[in-house]
Amino acid sequence: MISEICKTTEQKMQKSVEVLKADLAKVRTGRAHTGLLDHVMVEYYGSMVPVNQVANVTLIDARTIGVQPWEKPMLQKVERAIRDSDLGLNPSNQGDLIRVPMPPLTEERRRDLTKVVRHEGENAKVAIRNLRRDANQHFKDGVKDKTMSEDDERRGQDQIQKLTDRYVAEVDKLLAEKEQELMQI
Repeated sequence: MISEICKTTEQKMQKSVEVLKADLAKVRTGRAHTGLLDHVMVEYYGSMVPVNQVANVTLIDARTIGVQPWEKPMLQKVERAIRDSDLGLNPSNQGDLIRVPMPPLTEERRRDLTKVVRHEGENAKVAIRNLRRDANQHFKDGVKDKTMSEDDERRGQDQIQKLTDRYVAEVDKLLAEKEQELMQI
């Protein structure tokens, strides 16, 4: 029973870390990467779909993303969707290709993005701690229901605490890497 609770809790903690990685990937650092446009939605025959499902998204160089829609009429829609997104990008239409240059980040913007990154990291830590609380509650319920001994409960709580410490340290490492990446000029 202890191993089952620990295993499911570890899987959920790993999922929290993966969500944090995805969130951090969306924070731009001045360098172009195709994942930046993953959450930009464009209207395609009445339904909203991600840009990468209606166009080929590539890197032209380190500071420019190229977006080539598969259908000619989609050019203006994709360009408008990128411009209207919350990314602060200004795409330029070049016939059949949309160039999306990445503007250099100002010092103030870098500091703001660092705050955003820290907030995301804190959310991930809270999620991990909530998972620890839930697992410990399962152990307490097991003792109350007489399905496990108090020693087993204590052992299980120790294992969960070690898992929590490990994943919180991983979150801290990811945050430090992202902050360093943001502050590089």
